[in-house]
Amino acid sequence: MKIVIAGAGSIGCYCGALLAHSGHDVTLWGRQRILGPIRDNGLTVTDFSGLNRHVAARNLALAEDAGCLTGAEVVIVTVKTGATAEMAAQIAKLAPASTPVLSWQNGMENVRTLHKALPEHDVRAGMVPFNVVPTKAASFHRATSGEIVIQTGPGALGRTLSSADMPVVESADIEAVQWGKLVINLNNALNALSGLTLKEQLLDRNWRRLMADQMNEALTVLTAAGHRVASTTPLPAWMTPYVLRLPTPIFTRIAARMLTIDPSARTSMAYDLMEGRLTEIDSLQGEIVRLGAQYGIETPICDKVRTLIEQSPVAATSVDQIVS
Repeated sequence: MKIVIAGAGSIGCYCGALLAHSGHDVTLWGRQRILGPIRDNGLTVTDFSGLNRHVAARNLALAEDAGCLTGAEVVIVTVKTGATAEMAAQIAKLAPASTPVLSWQNGMENVRTLHKALPEHDVRAGMVPFNVVPTKAASFHRATSGEIVIQTGPGALGRTLSSADMPVVESADIEAVQWGKLVINLNNALNALSGLTLKEQLLDRNWRRLMADQMNEALTVLTAAGHRVASTTPLPAWMTPYVLRLPTPIFTRIAARMLTIDPSARTSMAYDLMEGRLTEIDSLQGEIVRLGAQYGIETPICDKVRTLIEQSPVAATSVDQIVS
């Protein structure tokens, strides 16, 4: 298929490379600072399990303007929340109405924005469970596990996009899957504040307790709002906080699959803070804070974490600074 990756950042480049490697006609639409090195070197993607794929530049189309949308058979949106409305406007103007649009983005807001702007398109939510980080120019590394999930719809898109390197499955309850991912993604900010790698953070019981408290806060709000939460990890959503609070030796045995991550991995928000970029905190903790206010439930942890991230701290933050 002719696939346009609308937002060639870390996730977009990683997924685009594997889609191209599996035989699709992929266009990466992004900025020169990302696309320039790919033109020169091709695109290399790796992962924590030893995957190593290189896609030559000649096997990718690289675009810096919206004109690439005119021939798209599928558009996969991977930009951050702040750029979604502008991206949707370009898709509405240039992409054929028959073109499905998939949101492979964090949070709940993005697919709402796409639906509103693209009423004639088959717009589907999606969930990407893993994080991807740049390792050097034109190289991206997947540091955690999981399968991409997209909303069920016509055309067997999940099967078409899926490959051994990058499984894609469909779900008829994608909103519950998205809420499950959002609850897990609340740790993006905690990891960024901690200054630790994900593995170091998960092996620190104090940070795990805070992760558990924040998850419980969010699950309480979502239950009050009537939102079902489907787990995106091997553990049921309600059980995860209990497991996180266990002593570390027991936790490591029970949650071995949660530790299937690259030792150097950090969340994307950690890299955003380090590089002075805008974060998606308002689509994560902000979503829980707003829902909590709507249903009369206090959300002190999410509120404090959002405030700390918005202050863009440079130094690592302690657990005590967050819960005080």
